[in-house]
Amino acid sequence: MAWQRLTIRDFVIVERLELELEGGFTALTGETGAGKSILIDALQLLLGERADAGVVREGAARAEVAGEFDVPVAARAWLAEQGFEPGDGEPLLLRRVVDAQGRSRAWINGGAATATQLRTLAQWLVEIHGQHAWQGLTRPEAVRALLDGYGRIDTGPLRAAWDVWRAAQAGLEQARQRQQTLQQERERLQWQIDEVARLEPGDDEWDELNRQHARLAHAQALLDAAHEALEALDSRELSAHRLLAQAIAALRAQAHIEPRYGELAEVLQGALAQVDDACRDLQHLLHHTELDPDTLAALDERLGRWVALARRHRCLPQELPARLKAWRQRLQALEQAADLEALAAAAEQARRRYLEVARAVSAARASAAERLGAAVSALLPTLGMEGGRFEVLLEPLAEPAAHGLERVELLVAGHAGATPRPVARVASGGELSRLALAIAVATSAVGEAPTLIFDEIDSGIGGAVAHTVGRLLRELGAQRQVLAVTHLPQVAARAHHHLCVTKVARGGATVSDVAALQAHERVHEIARMLGGSGDSTAAVAHARELLQA
Repeated sequence: MAWQRLTIRDFVIVERLELELEGGFTALTGETGAGKSILIDALQLLLGERADAGVVREGAARAEVAGEFDVPVAARAWLAEQGFEPGDGEPLLLRRVVDAQGRSRAWINGGAATATQLRTLAQWLVEIHGQHAWQGLTRPEAVRALLDGYGRIDTGPLRAAWDVWRAAQAGLEQARQRQQTLQQERERLQWQIDEVARLEPGDDEWDELNRQHARLAHAQALLDAAHEALEALDSRELSAHRLLAQAIAALRAQAHIEPRYGELAEVLQGALAQVDDACRDLQHLLHHTELDPDTLAALDERLGRWVALARRHRCLPQELPARLKAWRQRLQALEQAADLEALAAAAEQARRRYLEVARAVSAARASAAERLGAAVSALLPTLGMEGGRFEVLLEPLAEPAAHGLERVELLVAGHAGATPRPVARVASGGELSRLALAIAVATSAVGEAPTLIFDEIDSGIGGAVAHTVGRLLRELGAQRQVLAVTHLPQVAARAHHHLCVTKVARGGATVSDVAALQAHERVHEIARMLGGSGDSTAAVAHARELLQA
């Protein structure tokens, strides 16, 4: 049991409906146009299908669909991750509302959700096989998805390996096409690097050069200032040194009378010592400061080179070391980008990885194809295709593709001795419908969804085949919850439960209603489906016979 309840408000021609679902196989019948497929449409809206204003019943402000499900074990981790996990023992609640302007809102367990989240959750809840399911048997991508689903083949790593290979190949091709441009840029960078590298600019050299140049350029002024200061301190008759010495001697002569004079003399003695130190430093500077026109000329020349290069490369002189470093890094990156051998090796490695994954997928597909062919072939005789044979052909592609190394095609032979042909060339629509039903039954056993819905997939068959379809659906209902929209009495008679859709007049409008039929009600509904009025003796007798069988 998975799908427990469906509630519909103002959806198309459904005014108000509360439907309880049972386990096993449930048949959903009703006259043409009564609204059987509307229930499936409502469920699909609940499970994330596109919404539009057309689903809102005429005169209503909004349409609302809600469903109650058992919580699938496989979906618990996802629900917890998305913040929708229900409490212990509580069901999974879905709700969707569409207003008259076509705006849609959705909720999962009371939390706001997106249509994408509903679609993600749907894979763990319901699997729907539509009345035109056979059309998918002619589309290569649908057939491939069918086989991969049946074989439980994860093609995610295959797609990822393909993307890596394609990216590596594109990088290689781009590098090949850009070789001339890259070579020109490398040559330009190399010329710039060589020109500035000949200067060998140090990181802090510019500031030091300017300091040295300033000293040499003003050497004479510095010498004159040192001479003047030295004379004032010690060489003149009234120099600072001589005057301080006289003051110290005078104070010390009277220190025995006034001790304070002695203290002042010691202070002046310190000042005299500082004058002596300054004189020694000045003498040192005079002996080591020279007028050096050659060194000054060399500094002028080097500073000029700095300025000329900075002007040529449109930057400040002190920025040259950083520019040189950046150019070298860019050149290194270009050299790596131009390393075609490395790029080719990376592309080849990605190709080998893709082929490794693709061959594993091919092996899994071959195994699944054999099993699916046998399973469907075993069902064909029971569906009126005695001696029929079904095969899944894996045809190698001329070039690898994102989906693998082969094209998947379905072949069928409708009777014994016939050569299997692509299903797209099978002329009989009835055969296609029966084939689609056989595939649905065969693949449903490996699906994850606990609820299977067959929407008039038995279209185009009848007689003994219809009995078989009913039997197959009933057997399937012993394993999973099955709901089949059907117009065949033989199928409906096999159901464990029976729902009937009717049109009723209410408030001046025609609306759809659904009711669960009791045993005697089922007799009359199946009699109606047999072509009688529902009350004719022959039809009722035949209906009872079908139900008892």
